[in-house]
Amino acid sequence: MEIRLLRPDDAEIYKELRIEGLKKNPEAFGSSYEEEAGRPPEVYGERFRGDNSFHYGAFENGELIGVVSLVRDTGLKMKHRSNIYAMYVTESARMNGVGKSLVSKAVETARSWEGVEQIHLAVMSENTPAKKLYASFGFEVYGKERHALKIDGKYYDEDLMALYL
Repeated sequence: MEIRLLRPDDAEIYKELRIEGLKKNPEAFGSSYEEEAGRPPEVYGERFRGDNSFHYGAFENGELIGVVSLVRDTGLKMKHRSNIYAMYVTESARMNGVGKSLVSKAVETARSWEGVEQIHLAVMSENTPAKKLYASFGFEVYGKERHALKIDGKYYDEDLMALYL
């Protein structure tokens, strides 16, 4: 398995994996399939060029099997923080260390940024495997957002977690 930064020419395969995640686990993302299905891949390619964000992909035999995004806050009062977003690993690659490798890379990157003191993320409250993964890196739950997402009339709570570096 190879973990590397995604490049603009990875935009098409990223979009395919993102759409898969939005279809299979809609409760895990703030975005929806309906919002992103028509979005051109170039939008993602532009994100991969950002100065304050890193988008990592896990590749096995040339196939993208997992992704994670790390974004640094840039506001004067918030630049000590970074955020993990858009974490997804294909069903067939789960429980094989892919997620752990992706989170490890994101944490390593955040630690390398001068002045970053904490990493934040939100995870569906019922997603026990993901919460255990994050806790293994030292992330702690500091709050719960009730009814964070509403999908087809059903509410989903999110646990807010942080790692203090």
